[in-house]
Amino acid sequence: MLSEAVVVGVATALALWLRPWRMFRGTRIAPAAVLACLLLPWLWASPGALPGGLVLQLSGACLLVLVLGWPMAILVLWPVALAGGWLADASAAAWLARLAWHGIAPATLGLALGAAVRRWLPHHLFVYILGRGFFATLLATVGAGVLSVAWQGVPPGIEPGEVLVGHWLIAWGEAMATGMIVAVLVAFRPEWLPTYSDRLYLPGPDAGR
Repeated sequence: MLSEAVVVGVATALALWLRPWRMFRGTRIAPAAVLACLLLPWLWASPGALPGGLVLQLSGACLLVLVLGWPMAILVLWPVALAGGWLADASAAAWLARLAWHGIAPATLGLALGAAVRRWLPHHLFVYILGRGFFATLLATVGAGVLSVAWQGVPPGIEPGEVLVGHWLIAWGEAMATGMIVAVLVAFRPEWLPTYSDRLYLPGPDAGR
């Protein structure tokens, strides 16, 4: 529990220091934060356990980073985890672990991978959708699963390999859902994506001159 508390505490302190609420001024991303707080707790509380009791569920953390930015996503994950833990009647240790490994870890890895995509790959619309929406989410979710196994271990009677396969499979569902939602938002609500810019990913005919 100590490692989870450290992860959550450091991430939350950094998010607060960055004061992400400033980005709400003059933007339209507030509805996305409200929707996340209303919908994601039900996703986190939904049954999804492997034999032996290990829970594998969709997270939505990488999508939150794309829609809200990392600092605000970290702060929004707090009410999501608290409400999800209350709905699932989970202990304090359980919801803290979920916040750390199911929320903050994939969100942070998604941010790092998204920055790499932006830095090293061409600035193209489909690179954003597939690179940041799909592949970064896939790898971040798998990476968070590997970290959770390394730190928490696995329940008795379950092999670590089985758990990692479960994380790999759920990561594909997470990546598919995130990629599709990002594609829809790029088409109809690009202002809901502070990580996206028409100027950057849809350059005009004079771009590069």
